[in-house]
Amino acid sequence: MAAPHYRALTLFGFVLVALLAASGHAEAANGAYAVDAADISDLGSCKVESWYSMATNSDFAAVANPSCVVEITRPVELSVLTNHSRSDGEFSTTLAPKAKINIEPTGIGKFGVSALASGTFDAMTGQNTAVFAEIPATYRFSETTRINLNAGWLWDRVLDRHYFTYGVGFDWKFTDVLEYTVELYGQAGRAEFASVIQPRVQTGVRYRPNDIFSVDLIYGRNITGENSNWITLGTTIRFPPPGSVSKPGAHL
Repeated sequence: MAAPHYRALTLFGFVLVALLAASGHAEAANGAYAVDAADISDLGSCKVESWYSMATNSDFAAVANPSCVVEITRPVELSVLTNHSRSDGEFSTTLAPKAKINIEPTGIGKFGVSALASGTFDAMTGQNTAVFAEIPATYRFSETTRINLNAGWLWDRVLDRHYFTYGVGFDWKFTDVLEYTVELYGQAGRAEFASVIQPRVQTGVRYRPNDIFSVDLIYGRNITGENSNWITLGTTIRFPPPGSVSKPGAHL
């Protein structure tokens, strides 16, 4: 294995150990989408993703997810997702730190690969609720189409159960400013309710007039394992590295 790849895997191991000691799982996502791409943002850039999701069973989630890419022997994307939600009538607020590194850059006609580790803890009680690790892979067919594949591991620390996680998503930039995404994801393992391990699906459109701002409108089904329909409205505000120029028609 080449030296940069070895350093990346070593760093990923350190990050995972740190998260195991401190936290538990959040959606690893491109904004409100659950299936992650292998890409990370440019070094020195930051962004703030936020979204509000409403379900037909009265569940909801209000999320803010700031992130920045910093140099830790190589570029690492660091984020902390805050999620205030209601599920089955119970309110909760969770915090989820995440670290992501790109191991193999994406490109047209080849797979790119990254590694990430994430976790969640209850902001009210301090309880560690889950730990999550994942390998996202992305294959680009062109400048405007790609497929994302995810495989990972989730440890539900509340129930002390382990799950294999999976995801597949397709992105299509069909105009200069509009992108379409469809994804299927879930977790496999033992669960008391069938919906927890049934596949979950989301599909939506992103309006992205430039490199700085985008807005998403998404329909989802069973997205938290509760067997309901969801509507999500999300935004992303990006802060590029100093000296870069915003332009229309940004790539996927």
